Amino acid sequence: MAIKHVEPYSDEWLQQPISYVQRVVELLGSEVSDWWEGPCDPRDATVKLTDGTALVWDEESGWRLGRFVAGGRGQHTELSGVRYLGHGLLPRPERVREALRDARAGVGASSAWRPCYRSHRNCRDGFDVALDFYSRLVDA
Repeated sequence: MAIKHVEPYSDEWLQQPISYVQRVVELLGSEVSDWWEGPCDPRDATVKLTDGTALVWDEESGWRLGRFVAGGRGQHTELSGVRYLGHGLLPRPERVREALRDARAGVGASSAWRPCYRSHRNCRDGFDVALDFYSRLVDA
């Protein structure tokens, strides 16, 4: 299988995180009230939960949970009381539910400190290959 690198800032590159986030949304099921993709620099997505909180994923620090304050399609979301879920930049979608439970309880790998796994400016660091894995799962 050939490794596919996507040209930064192309439409395909901008859409890459969607398949990953969609998989997380599917697994969270009825806990999700809405979700949307945000802007880039860094690319992000928001998953609004039914309890008034939201999960935000971005390509630098992974998932974080907080009380939803403001945001919407094409905007960066503002949260209060933020906890980062841990488990890396792209934890398996199946692990996000467990990490969410830990973050709500303030235990496990969750933290109030923002991790920085990579910079969105490092467009050719191979991260697109990891995101492409989830695109291929959806397309299959």
